[in-house]
Amino acid sequence: MQNAHDSNHLGEVAPQDAPLVADAVVGQRLGLGLFGGLSGNLAGYPFVKVVVERSGPEGAPVLHVLNHAVYPLHAHYIAEKILKIPAAEVERNIDAFNQSVYFDPERKYFLGVLSLHRRADKRFFVLETVEVDTMNAAMVKEFFGFLKSQVEPALPLLFKPANHLQEGIVAEIEQRELPRILQHELFATASFVALNPGTARGRIRAFLNEEAYRAQAGTLDWYDIVVMHRVPDDIPRVSGIINAHHTTPLSHTNVLASGWGIPNAIQLGILGRISKEGLDNQWVEYTVTPQSTEVELKRIEKPAEIARPAWSVHRIKLEEPEAVNTKIKELSELRVSDRYRYGTKAANLGELKHVIEQGSERLLGFYRIRRHPRDHLLPYLAKLLGVSEKADLAFEASKFLRASLIVPRGIAIPFSIQQEFLESSPRIQQGIGKLKMAIELNAREMDSLCLDLQRMILRTRMPESVRAYIDSQIAAHLAGVSSFVVRSSSNAEDLEGFSAAGIYSSINHLTSAENIFESIKQVWGSMLSPRSVRLRNEVGISLDDCYMGVVVQEEVKSHMGGVLVTSNPLMGPNDFRNVFMNASSNSVNAVVEGSDQPYQYLFNTVEGGGRTLSLGSASTDLPERTKEKLQKLALAGRLLQAHFSPDYTFSQPVDMEWAMDDQQIYLLQIRPYASGSRQVKGVTR
Repeated sequence: MQNAHDSNHLGEVAPQDAPLVADAVVGQRLGLGLFGGLSGNLAGYPFVKVVVERSGPEGAPVLHVLNHAVYPLHAHYIAEKILKIPAAEVERNIDAFNQSVYFDPERKYFLGVLSLHRRADKRFFVLETVEVDTMNAAMVKEFFGFLKSQVEPALPLLFKPANHLQEGIVAEIEQRELPRILQHELFATASFVALNPGTARGRIRAFLNEEAYRAQAGTLDWYDIVVMHRVPDDIPRVSGIINAHHTTPLSHTNVLASGWGIPNAIQLGILGRISKEGLDNQWVEYTVTPQSTEVELKRIEKPAEIARPAWSVHRIKLEEPEAVNTKIKELSELRVSDRYRYGTKAANLGELKHVIEQGSERLLGFYRIRRHPRDHLLPYLAKLLGVSEKADLAFEASKFLRASLIVPRGIAIPFSIQQEFLESSPRIQQGIGKLKMAIELNAREMDSLCLDLQRMILRTRMPESVRAYIDSQIAAHLAGVSSFVVRSSSNAEDLEGFSAAGIYSSINHLTSAENIFESIKQVWGSMLSPRSVRLRNEVGISLDDCYMGVVVQEEVKSHMGGVLVTSNPLMGPNDFRNVFMNASSNSVNAVVEGSDQPYQYLFNTVEGGGRTLSLGSASTDLPERTKEKLQKLALAGRLLQAHFSPDYTFSQPVDMEWAMDDQQIYLLQIRPYASGSRQVKGVTR
């Protein structure tokens, strides 16, 4: 749930079957009827905000239940109805108010949210505080005990820790004294999760398993809505996705859905529903909203004329590349402006190394933004950095990054080396010419020509001059490295409207020179894979304009890896506090490929603290020491978001792949993250 003082709340609405009864109800027991009349809706759950005066006018505690449609914020209600002062006065002193209700050990009020849930055929209430609340064990028991005496006795009341501090507190209290449910337990049984909100009109294509999908993949069209247990990473561009099993919001598939602006959701049992209602191969309007309890599928007539999709009309423009006489460089020599010669990934890694080593005034950009009613968030940053508000925060932020992060060393092979290799083979040049003609004619042979070219590239001997040059640069800059990773770095990725997540090759665990050179050719060939060619062609990116650079990098030995995005994909841009993180004890690849169910966390980069959303495939949570390191990574991500922002709103989230050992956090990649709610009409009539 959101903080009570967050003015950027979602537009929640009360249930339609219960009339609004009052602005608030004071001193009454909270039955289901009263709850329904006052509640709003968030993430599919009805809820009310509650305020407990620990000592009311007569000395006894008093329960205030807020009508969410009137008082979406605790602070406004307390100001107007209890303190009898204008809400604007509390806003002017919001930090002092928050201190008094979330941090003061002698606080006068307990603030919380009471939500109604269902598991199987049983309903129950859940009580939670806001995520920054620091109440101790005695306060938790007092708050819970009083609420239990005030709510519908027929329904169980459970306490849900709102942060890692509270998770530690409840672990020390007997279950019978404080019945509880953890966030990851709710998440694991949630039948619906809105991964990417939006609306699309298209044709349902349901597949019971991957074998059935592979058999029909060639028949998929752009207006299809694909439904599977887990939609595979190589999905072609479609109009909607529904996963019938839990998956991470940061898998390649879901990142692509966000970048494409198509609705995407997890809906358990959806395949059974589609079968029961006969929706497979039928046209529907498919809608995903965070406030819903399930995906909405409304049968519609097939359009008499299927118009071209908007994305096929809007052409993606590439920066003019340079592919002649460019030297191989160490990553630390590159800046983001070098992307037109080395590709986006290499340029971003170079920029990342530079800002970690040299600092940047832009690091403070996110915290300088006005967040009503505050002029800025710099005091919060100072507290997170552990320094005075009067300190040089740009210097301190740079110091923090240097102490917290490492970018593994590596070299960047430019576009010109790829071109020299391709031009060394007349057969490859002839094959590229045939492919261009097939693309122009939209010929059926396009896929087979792509596959032939990829095989040809792998079989073609690299010119000795090219091989010797690459070898000399690896020897000069990566001497002593025993294991390497070879990464793609194209100019046709991480673009506005075209993310290309997962469509180019990167190869890990390379230990010999021969493996490295073969992998470099494999990366070059991935520019010509059938899927990458089709996806680029759909948005008007010509093969003539596409180039592939390569990053040869030290492979770090780590016991954990994952992905961090500096936004909350489950809530969208309304949540400016939290960043979303996945962690896996296997590898980063296990997260982005969706093959592993990772830990999922939210970390607050304003007031601090974090929450465990899901344990994934694990049975226990990560140790506190590890979560403290992840908290630092979250803050680093927020600072880097500002530096890499394309404008001065500093609001464009970034997507970072990371790895960790016992001592260090390594950043492996940083790129823009496409996020936010969109309304997408797949087909127009």
